[in-house]
Amino acid sequence: MALYAFIIFAVAAIGGLYMASKVLNGTFAPWAVSLLHAGLGAVGLLLLFVAYVTGSSPVLIPLVILVIAALGGFFLASFHLRKKLPPKAIVGIHALVAVIGVVVLAYVVLT
Repeated sequence: MALYAFIIFAVAAIGGLYMASKVLNGTFAPWAVSLLHAGLGAVGLLLLFVAYVTGSSPVLIPLVILVIAALGGFFLASFHLRKKLPPKAIVGIHALVAVIGVVVLAYVVLT
């Protein structure tokens, strides 16, 4: 279960990189990419939650880190809804927290 979550987060990261590049260049990311990124993140979190509840792998730490990243994602989406570009620092923090969560998840899954 955790391996599937890792794969889904890796795919979501591709969309995240694309969106971050758009925002850093001063434009909005397409809604379709934003929704796909959010949907994949939600599925990944759900799979991690199931892995945690079933005790199939020790995923509590990456789960908590990725929930924090998701909260940051909701905050970023609120800017998009208000038709304002988010601060670049917030985009960077969201990305950094998500990357840390996925790296910790990779460590849990691959060791």
